[in-house]
Amino acid sequence: MEKGRHGKARSARQGAINWPGTLLGGRPQSREDLLFHLRSRAAHELWLVIVDASASTRRHRALTDAKGLLAQLFDDAYRQRARMALLTASGQAPKWQVQGLKAAKGLVGWLEQLGAGGGTPLLAALTEAGHWLAVRRKRYPTEQQRLLVITDGRLKDVAELPHLECPGLLVDIERGPIRLGRAQALAAGLQLDYRHIDKL
Repeated sequence: MEKGRHGKARSARQGAINWPGTLLGGRPQSREDLLFHLRSRAAHELWLVIVDASASTRRHRALTDAKGLLAQLFDDAYRQRARMALLTASGQAPKWQVQGLKAAKGLVGWLEQLGAGGGTPLLAALTEAGHWLAVRRKRYPTEQQRLLVITDGRLKDVAELPHLECPGLLVDIERGPIRLGRAQALAAGLQLDYRHIDKL
């Protein structure tokens, strides 16, 4: 998978592996694909996170476990001084929580309040995210953009997906005895790497 429009993100050669950053850059095939934590970062990074918080994600602790993943991601973003954008998809329309601000510990408070309910405006969220990223690329052409989508993939139609032009990862949180398995097709349509949360 491509590492982004501006090349592979800068990283240290050794030390603690930066797993969220590595996975957001695509599936690692070798040691060269692993990113390590830096003490200081000159590269400007943006992590855009889209969280599907529709009613179906309440089942089988799906959203609860996704919160654990998000807490780790927020902590890594804070330590790496990455900028965060956070968009939730629930109810009637997607809602921005943060747009390009430096990751702050205040996101943990938002995470504790996050609940699931309503419909799944995930396609609207993806479309809005695509427009926002395109505008931001013009404003910050050297920014390293990464995308993380957390969803159970329970959409009626994935035929007309937006072209996001952003490398990243889709984490499938669908659980239960009957799985529709739509998240993998969604990831392929968005040209994102795919992982089920149980494999992370």
